[in-house]
Amino acid sequence: MSRQGRRGMHAAQGIIPLVLAAALVAYVLGYGSELVLPDSVILPEVTIEKIEFAGDQILATVRNTGHVDVTIAQADINDRIQPSAAEPDATLHRLEAALIRIPYSWNTGEPYEIGITLDDGTRFARLIEAAVPALEPDPRTILNFVIIGALVGIVPVMIGLLWRPFVSRLDENRRALVLGMTIGFLAFIAAATVREALDISAEWQLDAGFNGQLLIFTVGATVFLGIQYVSALLQRSGRSAPLVISIIVAGGIGLHNLGEGLAIGAAIGLGQAAFTSFLIVGIALHNMTEGFAITAPVAKMRVRAVYLGLLGLLAGLPVVAGTIAGSLAFSPLVATVLLAAASGAIAQVVMSMVLWMRSQNMRVSSPPMLAGVGLGILILYAVSVLS
Repeated sequence: MSRQGRRGMHAAQGIIPLVLAAALVAYVLGYGSELVLPDSVILPEVTIEKIEFAGDQILATVRNTGHVDVTIAQADINDRIQPSAAEPDATLHRLEAALIRIPYSWNTGEPYEIGITLDDGTRFARLIEAAVPALEPDPRTILNFVIIGALVGIVPVMIGLLWRPFVSRLDENRRALVLGMTIGFLAFIAAATVREALDISAEWQLDAGFNGQLLIFTVGATVFLGIQYVSALLQRSGRSAPLVISIIVAGGIGLHNLGEGLAIGAAIGLGQAAFTSFLIVGIALHNMTEGFAITAPVAKMRVRAVYLGLLGLLAGLPVVAGTIAGSLAFSPLVATVLLAAASGAIAQVVMSMVLWMRSQNMRVSSPPMLAGVGLGILILYAVSVLS
């Protein structure tokens, strides 16, 4: 066989299994319902993703998260059927969403249960404990969100960066303690981020249509590998390992803070004023320690203040964007994906720090290092409880 013939055979050996696999998937998706036993019933599944109270109507965003097409027949409020209209269509294919408009004179602060009934009689409902008017994206509202985001994200991170001169003058044992605290901070943030992602997935029933828990693992693992690749490219470009670690720390924390900003914005949008205040205080205190984590790896290097300021903005500025987006257009799916991405990025940073310290002949298992890790975890746990 000629060389060209061998190449064609090799290509065919790779393509034929892909074609057969695609044909199998297409058949199952197209004719899978015919494979089910006649007496079996595939139950519909609908998720009410968002409810807004605007003017003299209630808006409900409904998504088909099941495996069969559904048709919305009617809507009710507190078990009383109300006139309603579905946009763009009342029939939803898998993962398709519709906006249900329900004319209704609602009262601020009162509880409402919004129900959606399908044409087969199946009903789904979501309870809103207190009705709050939907926020309007006017300049004053957006300015308030910018101020909140700056106070929560940018200012605390910049305060944390002010520890750099202090850290740069520490001896080896105390420096090991500080680096250990940084690892403890990041490990706690990663764990808290995964928990937040799981909570949002459970609250908004993302497991039904998007396999929420597996989505978190998939996004986290993918971002972990992606950040690892970017880190390797940065080091090959001639940048020192501590500098690369600080960049990745700031980027990972920025992703985390984008998710935190969404949480703050959603709390504001839902009218949870007391919860919002505690959330703002807690995240602000966390972000002070994040500034500390950014500056610790480069504490012994000569780094310009402008560069540190840019790293602080990279970590803190996403809170502003998240707060605006969370209050005006909160999406549980986007919030879950961002938090999962942040957990993967932060996990990669922890691994990079450990590898770098080993390359510098630092004992990762030394008493000061282990004490620092434990102290960092305890500090953030105390902050989470007190705030």
